[in-house]
This record gives sequence, structure tokens and C-alpha cells, in this order.
Amino acid sequence: MQNNRQAIRIWDLPTRLFHWALVACIVGAFVSVKLGGLYMDWHVRFGCTALGLILFRVLWGIIGPRYARFSQFVRGPAAVARYLKGAAAPAGHNPLGALSVLALLLVIGFQATSGLFTTDDIMTQGPLFGHVSEATAALMTSWHKLNEWVIIGLIALHLLAVAWYAAVHRKRMVRAIITGDVDAKDLPAGTPPAQDGLAVWLRALLLGACVTALVLWIQSLEVVADMSFS
Repeated sequence: MQNNRQAIRIWDLPTRLFHWALVACIVGAFVSVKLGGLYMDWHVRFGCTALGLILFRVLWGIIGPRYARFSQFVRGPAAVARYLKGAAAPAGHNPLGALSVLALLLVIGFQATSGLFTTDDIMTQGPLFGHVSEATAALMTSWHKLNEWVIIGLIALHLLAVAWYAAVHRKRMVRAIITGDVDAKDLPAGTPPAQDGLAVWLRALLLGACVTALVLWIQSLEVVADMSFS
């Protein structure tokens, strides 16, 4: 298929929904932890949801459509170097953007996982806090707090990169992750569109259901502290 259309579907619907759902979880988790108090219950909910989303994206990177797969966009140092020297960017994530994706998945995944074992020593704890020693919980809590700054830094770099591409290269990356379509002029000639139809959506729905069941099971393992004074 040649690039004879104005736009080509690159980002499938499940990938787009994942992106914006993760954005909502990150914002929600950040706001709720800063508000504290009773909002900490929401912080845990956002964290568990983010864990499910990360698990979904990792698996979707294996069984998802063409441009969602890690095998399509994860490249070695040589490809990154060629891109930095001016080589044309492929459809989907460019080699440098791929590193950003992997870094964000890693640090947000670690944040969500470590949060399962944390405690604020007041009234809120992660679902698996009661299954580890106090020393392990304290270590996880410390790393969880430090990793927040890593996430903020990576998100800031991500936003700067999006702004730079919009201002310098006139590439509408935000619009693309909303509509799923990329201007044909911004893609290599002959770029095929991504699959994005009922079969893909059903596959994502089944995967989402399995991941949701796993996260709910993890939450069910929470050891509820006895707050009675009898």
C-alpha cells in the first residue's frame, strides 16, 4: 500500500486507550498522594490500575498490532546513532522515542509494583504490605518515594520532546495518539496501516480482562489490620 492518502492509521485503539488511561492514572496518583488523608485510598486504586495497564502494554507489545510491538520499534545503539545523525524515522516510535517508551514502562511499572508493599505508617498500605518483612516494606517505601522524581523527570523530557517535534518538525504527535492517524508525508513511502478493527479490539478486551482479574486477585491478598481496641 502506497502513501497516497492524507493519513495512515498507525496507533490502534487499544494502544491509544492505554496511553490516555495511564496519563489519567499518573495524574490521579500524583494529586491524591499530595492531598493525602482519605485520598490515599484513591492513590492505591490509581496505582493498582497503573500496574494493570503496564502489564497490558507489555503483553500488547508482544501480541498487539504491528506498530505496538516491541519487535517493530525497539532497536540497538547503532539505529539510535543513525537516527541522531539524521536518518529517516520509521513509522511508529523512532529509535530514540523507543528508549523513552521502555524507560517510562520500566519506572512506572516499578512504581506500581513497589507500591504494593509500601506503607505510610498511618492508615494506608499496599495490598501486599502484610506479606513482607518490615525491613522490606521500609526499603520499598523509600524506593517508591525516590522513584517519583525519576518519573517526573522522564515525563518532563517526554513532554519537551513532544513540544520540540511539534515546533521544529511540525509533527502532530498528540493528535496522532488521539486519532491514531499520522500524516502520510511524515511516513516512509509504502508504510502499511496498522490493524485496528473488531478482531484487534476483542483480543485487547480479552487481554484486559485477564490482566484485570490478576490485579483484583493481588488486591484480594491484602491483610487487613485489626484496628479494634478490645
